[in-house]
Amino acid sequence: MAEGSKTEKATPKKRRDERKKGNVFLSQDAVAVATLLGSFMSFWLLAGNIAEELTAFMRFCILECAAAPAGDLGSILWELMLQGMLLMGKTVLPITLITALCAITATFAQTRLLVSGELLRPKFSRLNPLEGFKRLFSLKSVINALKGILKITVLMVIIYLSLMGMFHESARYLYVDIRAACGHLFEESMGMVVRIAIAFIALAAADFLYQWWDYERQIRMSKQEIKEEYKQMEGDPQIKGKIKEMQRRRAQSRMMQQVPQADVVIRNPTHFAVALRYKPEQDNAPIVLAKGQDSLALRIVSVAEANQVAVIENVPLARALYAETEVDQEIPPTLYNAVAEVLVYIFRLNGKDQITKPHK
Repeated sequence: MAEGSKTEKATPKKRRDERKKGNVFLSQDAVAVATLLGSFMSFWLLAGNIAEELTAFMRFCILECAAAPAGDLGSILWELMLQGMLLMGKTVLPITLITALCAITATFAQTRLLVSGELLRPKFSRLNPLEGFKRLFSLKSVINALKGILKITVLMVIIYLSLMGMFHESARYLYVDIRAACGHLFEESMGMVVRIAIAFIALAAADFLYQWWDYERQIRMSKQEIKEEYKQMEGDPQIKGKIKEMQRRRAQSRMMQQVPQADVVIRNPTHFAVALRYKPEQDNAPIVLAKGQDSLALRIVSVAEANQVAVIENVPLARALYAETEVDQEIPPTLYNAVAEVLVYIFRLNGKDQITKPHK
């Protein structure tokens, strides 16, 4: 489908489907910056401990080498390797773990803890040279290339300016002790890293906004797609209409089958008709067996007359019964007296002596 026809925002279902496929919003630059900041902060906090550990290791190496027999360093080689591994565990491992934690946190924060293996499934379409050529020269590839060039340029400019400043101040190191020179060099290096971090944070923010815009653009939908999705979720409106019509006809058919069991049909000449049944031995109040309006009302009256069910014309009562009652339900107490008068009249015509008013 043409890109221009997709003008509507993605629906929640579309977003859920894309998420299941592993297609979620993610800015790799934001992850890279979080990793950079995590490694920088951990190194900054652990710098003192790292210096102490390195000093202790160097002293150990010097003492061990001095104590070893002349020309025989093989006897202390394993000990030096073991101490070197312990040094790596104490200095490098914490920074590595913190960096990995920052990367995982930045990733899951954007993907909302998504873990999907959909992207790991082999797709033979990726082996198609034509598709690979299209991806290579696509707009996304060009933008990624430009971003890479921009990041490298910014990085090189900051490093160049920082090194030039350090170079101009390096002459002062001739007049200070080695500790002060190393301290100043470390501070200048940290300053350079801070400037790089600030620049990359700005670039990551821009990339975050671009990736969000690009993701929203990719998952946009056309109006036809939204209609098709609605049909899938809610069903075809035409089919639903036909089902409702069939259900209505079946309900009317069952209702018409109950009309011959009624004791009376109260009508408003042609507009409303309500069929009532009242058996004092089993009903607490009259029961509505059927009701209808216009053509359905005429059908109810016709069936009632065909089965010798009394039909009474009472305009206000017919309107009230139609408006306030439901089929197969008792009439409301407010209509007891009016209906009772009609039933008494009908029962007397039929020669029924025992008539009980509806229970209130």
